[in-house]
Amino acid sequence: MSMSFESVPFPHERARHESVASTSSFCDDTFYPSSFDVPTTSFQMNPLSSHPPRTPRTSIISNTSKVHAPEMYSLPEKTELQSVAASLEEDVVEVEENTAKKEAVSRIRNEEIWREILKTTVGRDKAFKLMQYSLKVYLLFHSSVMATGFMRNRGRPVWELELVKRLEETVSGFSLTRRCLIMFDWLTPLTSIQAQQSVPFSLDTSPSKSLSKPKPKPILHSLLHAPPLVLLGLLNGFADDVYTFSRLGLLGGKAGQRAGKFADWCWLLSTLAALVENNVEMAMVSQHQREVESRLYTESMAGATAKSQPTNTKIDDTELQRLNLKMYWLQVTRTKLLMDLVFVSYDVFQFKRAKAPVQALTGLTAAALSTAKLYDRHKNALVKTISAGFSI
Repeated sequence: MSMSFESVPFPHERARHESVASTSSFCDDTFYPSSFDVPTTSFQMNPLSSHPPRTPRTSIISNTSKVHAPEMYSLPEKTELQSVAASLEEDVVEVEENTAKKEAVSRIRNEEIWREILKTTVGRDKAFKLMQYSLKVYLLFHSSVMATGFMRNRGRPVWELELVKRLEETVSGFSLTRRCLIMFDWLTPLTSIQAQQSVPFSLDTSPSKSLSKPKPKPILHSLLHAPPLVLLGLLNGFADDVYTFSRLGLLGGKAGQRAGKFADWCWLLSTLAALVENNVEMAMVSQHQREVESRLYTESMAGATAKSQPTNTKIDDTELQRLNLKMYWLQVTRTKLLMDLVFVSYDVFQFKRAKAPVQALTGLTAAALSTAKLYDRHKNALVKTISAGFSI
């Protein structure tokens, strides 16, 4: 009996045929659908592939998304080393400025400061005022000494009487010289009042209006709207000039006396207004001082030092020093204004008791304080000039 090879059944052959048949049917259903010609928008993976395509890792996606982020092109922040270097550079600059300032102060002589003071009219007026009231105080003590019983019994020699007479004439000459120096001082407040006249009435900003010359305001309108201190300075300057012309002999004595009384009233009112302004400014500076001191105290309690927060601490320290210096000169100005108030009150209200000694002492004190302010101002100007020359 013959048997062909084809009719011999192999093991698992049926299973193989069934698997192939199922695979071919899967392929036919999956990869060759009836709508093959219609394009699909989704990607389908081959399930028969032993190594399916790997998806990118989440870390790689997140890293690649940051490559083109905007932070990639931003400038890096300063490192601690750079901040320390900047702080050291600021320290070096500050040390150089302080060194230049100290060298400039050591080079300035008192004669140079007085030379700059006497170049100005105000400086010469203060210098003559110092000499005038110094001589007044000397004559006051001299007369009080000579009025004692021991010196009165001895009598006064002729040369001493002549010296006292010359000193009294010198005091009167200094007074007239000072009045001549401050003549036409009313031009300064008048200029500031006239500066308000150039403001146009309308706020039209059209080209035709802007090219045309603004219409000045009436002088009476400017006078009525001027600040009180400026207006009092103007009236005081006019009255002082009239009194000076009377002392020079150009006007009569009655006109000079009336002008002198009016000038004293203007001086009294301007001194009171200046005192009010001074007190307001002192209150503002005092409040600012407390704020800076509070910040410094808070930083010190929080552990902040010049090394941990150099910029803030240096700024606050410098500001506190400036405020302390400003408060000192405001106190000097207030004392000078109080001396002026006492001096002019004797003339305005015609007080007689102890008039000569009180006016002599208050006048000398006011002259010394105002001269000290002027000396400090010119000294600082010279220091700045010389320090700028060193820095160049």
